[in-house]
Amino acid sequence: MQWMDLLGREPLWLAVFVFVLGMLVGSFLNVVIYRLPVMLERRWKRESRELLALEFHDSLPPFNLMVPRSHCPKCHAKVAWYDNIPLISWLLLRGRCRHCQTKISARYPLIELITAVCSAVVALHFGASFTLLAALFFTWMLIALTFIDADTMLLPDDLTLPLLWAGLLVSCFDGGVIPTQAIVGAACGYLSLWAVYWLFKLATGKEGMGYGDFKLLAALGAWLGPWMLPQIILLSSVFGVLWGIVSAVSHKRGSHPMPFGPFLAMAGWVALLWGQSINQWYLGTFS
Repeated sequence: MQWMDLLGREPLWLAVFVFVLGMLVGSFLNVVIYRLPVMLERRWKRESRELLALEFHDSLPPFNLMVPRSHCPKCHAKVAWYDNIPLISWLLLRGRCRHCQTKISARYPLIELITAVCSAVVALHFGASFTLLAALFFTWMLIALTFIDADTMLLPDDLTLPLLWAGLLVSCFDGGVIPTQAIVGAACGYLSLWAVYWLFKLATGKEGMGYGDFKLLAALGAWLGPWMLPQIILLSSVFGVLWGIVSAVSHKRGSHPMPFGPFLAMAGWVALLWGQSINQWYLGTFS
């Protein structure tokens, strides 16, 4: 098809196409970020009652990624399709519900914009290729995990494990990381944070991080290989320190625990795009 050939030949048009696609995917990620933790909570409550043999009648209406339709939380008016166009509808409505004028959080268009921009950057970096498709999936999953962890301090297995398995499968078709390296990367990623977790717990009696962090780093190791893990851990620590300083100065978080998943995700995305260059620069500078 002519338009596919055009996208393959013209990086700018490819980036524009992927930018629009990213906005659409970002709109769906908003749904995943809000609804998946609620779905998991309901599932855990139901399974806990079944395990304890407690009588339980689930009278709640269906709630999943498709049902119910998007609606205003205040007036419960259904969101029409023309009010659900990523980023554009929020701007046209000036960030308010069409029916009751309740403010709509700017976070929704922000996530759509972040997804679109990150997707376009990935398209410009990899061009029209199988690697681009894999990198887009990788990027979208990391965005969802980042905001879910920031909201709930959870990194759901429903996302981390598919990301891990996808990384192992991609290694069978993409030459960047071969299957053996992907398996070693996944194992090293998990065990490195697992060891840190237990050393910290034995030394302090406290839990410094959750098992979701182990699984996320295992997924990053599967996608990027074991040689990227030191860089990811270092970058995520730097991002965490910088965020901690900003939070302390702005008095936003106080003494509340800080999720580590978003910083791992950001470091993993940077490593995907520029990890080789960073490693080469580091080795060239300090060798």
